[in-house]
Amino acid sequence: MCKFADLYIFMKRLHYIFIFFVLSTSCSEYQRVLKSEDISEKFKLGTSLFESGKFRKANTIFKQIVPSYRGKPQAEKLMYMYCMTFYENRQYITSNNQMEMFELSYPKSEKVEEIAFLAAKSYYNLSPIYSKDQPETYLAIEKFQNFINKYPESSYLDAANGLVAQLQYKLEKKAYNIALQYNRTGPFHRDYNSAIKAFDNFLFEFPGSSFKEDALFYKFDSAYKLAINSVKRKQKARTDTALSYYKSLIRAFPESKYSNQLVPMHEALVNLQNNFTITKS
Repeated sequence: MCKFADLYIFMKRLHYIFIFFVLSTSCSEYQRVLKSEDISEKFKLGTSLFESGKFRKANTIFKQIVPSYRGKPQAEKLMYMYCMTFYENRQYITSNNQMEMFELSYPKSEKVEEIAFLAAKSYYNLSPIYSKDQPETYLAIEKFQNFINKYPESSYLDAANGLVAQLQYKLEKKAYNIALQYNRTGPFHRDYNSAIKAFDNFLFEFPGSSFKEDALFYKFDSAYKLAINSVKRKQKARTDTALSYYKSLIRAFPESKYSNQLVPMHEALVNLQNNFTITKS
């Protein structure tokens, strides 16, 4: 039993020694080629590194030989791999720039649609969470739209449309939450008009939004609170306005998920309206 244990330990050590030898040999080979002036040798090793997923090392080698291959038959393959190493290394601004240059330089390449799609996706990957400023999100949508217009039959079309929908949702969520914040802070500054305006802007900019029902409800809710808490001389006009928003919501969503809240709110406004009628009589 002891001999078997000793043999196991010996084989395990031998395995580690072999791995160390392979890694050190590979590393020394990489360093040797990196210092070499043989561009064909660099191209060969860079390709091998790229194909094995070692994108950082491949990128370092490709940087050295890109200028030397301009105009040569291998240039298209080299530039494709060079673009991809930036993308795989998450250097998305550079990958976008390099990919757009590839698309201009090789418009008939079999890789051009993939590269054009990933150029736009580079900015998708830079798009921040919805609560932050969204310049990269707007730019990504623009670039995807350019891609869709240019390659309407592309195999990447569904993927592009799906990513645009995600980006659009992010913009909608940000705009909706800004408007909602006005509604929620209304009791502190008594400025529900800002909430109503913000929801109006949201509904105008995103008419088909998945947040439409919520926006219509909280627009009505803002008008309701404004009317209920209003001074007498302004209460009638504000009550009429709130009721018009109620009708808009019910017309768009007759089975609204906010029904339980809407019923007592509507009744309170109708009672106010009736009081105005009685008082006038």
